[in-house]
Amino acid sequence: MQIIDFAAAYVERAVKIALQNYEEERRHVPDLPPVDAAPDFIPFINNNLGVAAFEGESMLGFLCSVDPYKNAFNSTDAIGIFSPMGANGAIGENRGKVYAHMYQAAGEKWIRAGAASHAVCLYAHDKEAQAQFYRYGFGMRCVDAIRGMNEIAAAPCEDYTFYELAPEDVLRVLQLENLLDECYLGSPFFMFREPSGKDSFLKSYEYYHSIYFVAEYGGQIVAFIRAELDGETFIKNTPGYLHVKGAFCLREHRGKGVSQFLLNLLIHKLKTQGYTRLGVDFESFNPSGSGFWLKYFAAYNHSVVRRIDEYAISKREAAL
Repeated sequence: MQIIDFAAAYVERAVKIALQNYEEERRHVPDLPPVDAAPDFIPFINNNLGVAAFEGESMLGFLCSVDPYKNAFNSTDAIGIFSPMGANGAIGENRGKVYAHMYQAAGEKWIRAGAASHAVCLYAHDKEAQAQFYRYGFGMRCVDAIRGMNEIAAAPCEDYTFYELAPEDVLRVLQLENLLDECYLGSPFFMFREPSGKDSFLKSYEYYHSIYFVAEYGGQIVAFIRAELDGETFIKNTPGYLHVKGAFCLREHRGKGVSQFLLNLLIHKLKTQGYTRLGVDFESFNPSGSGFWLKYFAAYNHSVVRRIDEYAISKREAAL
C-alpha cells in the first residue's frame, strides 16, 4: 500500500468511493436521502492536508480535511481540524488497515499545521473504520441522526400549553437557551458555551430562520425545541430537509412527555410545509439527549475525536 498526497487527479475516484460508502450507510438508514454528488473537493486539493491510499493503480481510500481552525468545538483553546462526512472514505476490503495508514500520514500533516484536536466523521455502521480510530486513541464525540416526517406517539400533556413562538416573542426563550448552555459545564460534558446576549441571539435567530415550538406551564415557558436550515453534513442541502438544533426542558417537567409532544408538533408543521426529513446532531456524551434522540432518530454518522498533547507538538517543533 502506498500513501500519497491527495491531488486533483484523484477527485473522480474519491467521489466514487464517497458515494459508495454513503450508499452502504443508506442501506442501514433508509431515511437518508438519495444523493448524486459528494462535497466540493476543491478546498481539500488547495490545502494539501489530505492523503490517498493506492495499491498499484487502484485507489483504496482517501482522507482529507478542512483548514485548521481556532477554538475546536468552541470550548477549547486548541486548534482543530476536521474531516467531514464525504471527505474521507475507503473500499470495503481491509478498510481498517487502509484508514490506519492514511491517518498516520494525514495526522503528520495536521500536526505540522498546528492542529492538536483531530476529528473525523465516520459512518455510524462502519464498525471496522471506527474500531481502527479507537485503537489510535480517538473517542466518539458527536452523532448525526435523521428521521422521516412520520409523527410519533405522544401523550396529550393536558397540563401544558403548546404553541409556535412568534418572532416578536422569541426573546422569551433566551433564558432557557442559556440554561441549556449552562448544563454543558456539568459532568460528563465539561463544555463551555458562552451565554448569548439579546443582540447575538436575535442575529442568530434571523440568520438561521429558526423555528421554535415551546411548552408553557403556569404562564412560564418550560421547554422548547428549535429547528433551522442548518446541519453539519452535506445532506443538509438536499430538498425537503430541516435540522433540529436545540431542545431543552426544565428538570422538574421532564419525564412527562413534554419533549415528545414538542417534537410531534414540529414534525406535523414541517410535514404540512413539504419537508420530508428531519435531522439532528448531538454530543454522544449527553446522557439524556442521546437517549431521547436515538429513540426517535436513526444515527448515520459518528464523529470521533483525538486531542494531541500540545507539549509533544512543541517538542517536535524544537527538534525539527
